[in-house]
Amino acid sequence: MPVSAADPHRLLTLRAPGRLHLGFLDPAGTLGRRFGSLGLVIDGLATEVALGAASTDDIAVVDPAAQAEVERAARFLHLLREHTGLRTPLRLQLTRVLPPHAGFGSGTQLALAIGRVFAHWHGLAIGSATLAHWLARGLRSGIGIAGFDQGGLLLDGGPGPDGLPAPLLSRIAFPAAWRVIVVQDDRHRGLSGPQEKQAIATLPPLPQALSADICHQVLMRVLPGAASGEFALFAAGINRVQQLLGEHFAPAQGGAYTSAAVGRVVQAVERTQGAAIGQSSWGPTGFAILPSQASADAAVQALRSARALEPGLALSIVAGLNRGALLSEHACEPH
Repeated sequence: MPVSAADPHRLLTLRAPGRLHLGFLDPAGTLGRRFGSLGLVIDGLATEVALGAASTDDIAVVDPAAQAEVERAARFLHLLREHTGLRTPLRLQLTRVLPPHAGFGSGTQLALAIGRVFAHWHGLAIGSATLAHWLARGLRSGIGIAGFDQGGLLLDGGPGPDGLPAPLLSRIAFPAAWRVIVVQDDRHRGLSGPQEKQAIATLPPLPQALSADICHQVLMRVLPGAASGEFALFAAGINRVQQLLGEHFAPAQGGAYTSAAVGRVVQAVERTQGAAIGQSSWGPTGFAILPSQASADAAVQALRSARALEPGLALSIVAGLNRGALLSEHACEPH
């Protein structure tokens, strides 16, 4: 039966999927608008939160890895209260979090997950772009925001001068049969926050000709390849985009890949399977996209047989996810 906002046993839960950032279009803003991002929402890695009534504000963790996110979660709640003026005590539970600074969009997904359950709890119809703006997310990429709402393969046009998140230009359902080998390296962390901003500022501008090449690859290979299920076309486009951006960002991250070990793994998959490969954002997470579960299984088996996986690396095979976050409302058991 439905539960009301006044019910002390009311409980909201939300699962927000992770995403891979597949590259910027124009980080230098050669036409006046910077960044523009290509990204893919994936299944299997997610942030999960729960929200319920409390006598005093409380943030609890289930997954020990979430302990490191408590301070950030408290800051998000504070900002939501400042913007709405709502001070009702709440119990926020961090059930599961995405690995931080690894290329999955952990900060944005945590912010939007908390923002969405907070808004829904209070009966507020606040869009994800507004929540992201309130919580200082989406300053460079809008794909995590659009992915939170609807999933899929996404292209945004870069943030505007008003400081609002980037507009969504394209959303394509990722082919159901295609798979992504995700390669994680817990020995490294990608750049974020002030370090990321400083790294972007100190790099020489990406030449307009290279940005034009990236845009051409995205518009005439990546997007049509995904839309029509032409994997070879898609892979050729992704690989060219990643090559250009890897070379551009190499001085800031110590090479085309933040983790050289991750780079060796995905490059091995590309050589043997013709995969679409690269690094998500600043890494260290790498990816190898393949046209089927069978080809992904074969690639992983080949890597293991060749003993190509160094200690500290972890592999998983996931599908693209063509939906956004899932919010559930139900009654919890009284204590």
